[in-house]
Amino acid sequence: MDILLVPVIDVAVIALQIYTYILIASVILSWLVAFNVVNTSNQFVHSLGGFLYKVTEPALRPIRRRLPNFGGIDISPLVLILAVFLVQGILLNLKAKI
Repeated sequence: MDILLVPVIDVAVIALQIYTYILIASVILSWLVAFNVVNTSNQFVHSLGGFLYKVTEPALRPIRRRLPNFGGIDISPLVLILAVFLVQGILLNLKAKI
């Protein structure tokens, strides 16, 4: 039974890694929009921004509510990435014990 968990853990670790990349892409895109490097009136940028927002915002919103105001600096993606790394570490540790 335990041997069946190994592929499930592997898939979960890979999914969390992909989610980390999506979070990083979301942060980079938000910086590019904030510094007016890319224009959201471009259809591709608008679609990409909408996708990244829909994927990351449900996880970031509760973190933003609990964090104090840092004067315009949003560290919620960093907190979420650290949480993802923690979950990945727990999963990999569980896999090593199997």
